[in-house]
Amino acid sequence: MPVNYSAPTPGSLSPVAGVTLGTAAAAIKKWTRDDVVFIVMSEGTRAAGVFTQNRFCAAPVIVCREHLARDGATRALIINAGNANAGTGDTGIAAARRVCSAAAQLVGCAAHEVLTFSTGVIMEPLPVDKMLSALPRAHLACVPTGWDSAARAIMTTDTVPKAASRRVDVDGTKVTVTGMAKGAGMCAPNMATMLAFVATDAPLAGSVLRALVGEIGEASFNRVTIDGDTSTNDSFVLAASGQAALRPVTEPRDSRLPVLRAALVDVAQDLAQAIVRDGEGATKFIAITVEGGRDAHECDAVARAIADSPLVKTAFFASDANLGRIVCAVGNARIVDLDPARVSLWLDDVGVVAAGARAASYREEDGARVMAKMEIGVRVSLGRGSARSTLWTCDLSHGYVSINANYRT
Repeated sequence: MPVNYSAPTPGSLSPVAGVTLGTAAAAIKKWTRDDVVFIVMSEGTRAAGVFTQNRFCAAPVIVCREHLARDGATRALIINAGNANAGTGDTGIAAARRVCSAAAQLVGCAAHEVLTFSTGVIMEPLPVDKMLSALPRAHLACVPTGWDSAARAIMTTDTVPKAASRRVDVDGTKVTVTGMAKGAGMCAPNMATMLAFVATDAPLAGSVLRALVGEIGEASFNRVTIDGDTSTNDSFVLAASGQAALRPVTEPRDSRLPVLRAALVDVAQDLAQAIVRDGEGATKFIAITVEGGRDAHECDAVARAIADSPLVKTAFFASDANLGRIVCAVGNARIVDLDPARVSLWLDDVGVVAAGARAASYREEDGARVMAKMEIGVRVSLGRGSARSTLWTCDLSHGYVSINANYRT
């Protein structure tokens, strides 16, 4: 079960004007649930995306990058669960193109206005005929209220669907932001298997979208790690239908943009944290903040060294206050001129390390009290600057091993 996260109710997810979603069952794996999502967007919609930096990136990632490189005009998204279409070579790219062409015929648009995404088993050929058979049914099922069904259909090892909405007032007009994501393992985004889609009815120009999607991804999905593995398929797409009755936002300095950016970041962070809370086998949610660095890069490096350490993660799972493991991880972050004598560490409100050594006030029972909690905060001060970075992670349990040992069987 996810850590302090409940699936959203369908009624809590606000429709986005100009966006409809439908699902269908293609039986891509041996399951009976819906596993294909068709999202149709009104004419004039623009989109931008950020994708995995894994050099073995999946065929859909290659095709999406090509399509978005034109002008960002986007009329449909196609998503399938159960097969990643990664490590499939030219055959996989051809299959992704066939999916885009088939969807384009149903929508009545150009194939390059369709983006396709896959998640599931790597190095298995995409059952493209099953996909093509399911597309007309998914298209017919498209409705504005289809966010909940779509969030369920893209799940793989997720235990709950992940979606969120915000509505904000911009110049007296209500603007909607709604998004969904999937991911529970193979999750350490580098732009987790993670897919995320956020849509708004705000009229955002393509240049603004392209800047925003990187900023938002960095503030949300790039702040999470479950197991330190970057997937072949990671994708985060931001789409703007332009249906809200607002003057178009065409400049990054537009005075209305901060309100919109805040709503987009809120939704993306909700989704990112939901991924961690539903991490494979997770029993604890851990927020790691590293401050006092010379720049954000070194703060992030220390946070990731802690978050990705199997020894640290298993200690959290066991509620074992073996906090020397965190100190060890800080030292392993490859900050070559880090002075341990200036490093301090806190576990929630408990001071653990001061001036590079065990804090005089620290008591084992205090550390054990915090480690037993379902939500834990770790704060590290490097004592060498003013930069700061936060990362969200989870523990590593027996459940993680079992899920991944049996993933294909």
